[in-house]
Amino acid sequence: MTTSWADFERTDPRFASTVRARFEQYKHHVLATLRADGSPRLTGLEADFRHGELWLGMMPNSRKALDLRRDPRFALYANPGPDDSMSDGDVRISGRAVEVTDPAVIARYAEAVAPPEPFHLFRADLTEVVRISVEGEELVLRTWRPGHPPRTIRRGNGDEPPRVEPERDGAPA
Repeated sequence: MTTSWADFERTDPRFASTVRARFEQYKHHVLATLRADGSPRLTGLEADFRHGELWLGMMPNSRKALDLRRDPRFALYANPGPDDSMSDGDVRISGRAVEVTDPAVIARYAEAVAPPEPFHLFRADLTEVVRISVEGEELVLRTWRPGHPPRTIRRGNGDEPPRVEPERDGAPA
């Protein structure tokens, strides 16, 4: 099951806002695609949130564009920042990239963004959104998947098992 960025925003607005803000801190991020032999390829990418969608734009016939045309699965990892503090957490989005071929949609995007032309444009259909952060002595993992309630899992540094927090109104209880 996949969904648009706007659908994610509607179902969990606070989490979506946190994830988007994390991506908007830096311009460049890391995109993972699959090569023809199934091995991973990591490349840089500028992600753009606009018109209720997460857009992935790239140069024509770039390896990442050809990868996505062949196999649309991807993971997008937010730039971790300038040091090892990870003060705003570790964020990634997984999904399927849908190539946009509608000239009107491409023109609307190009008018707003002014990318170097020509370019490939993909719209992200989300399958998972994850944020990992450190709160006190705990590692906190928050996940969202279409059609499932969000989950927050907390892990300490000891031998105790992770604990799953119940969700209320799109936020941990």
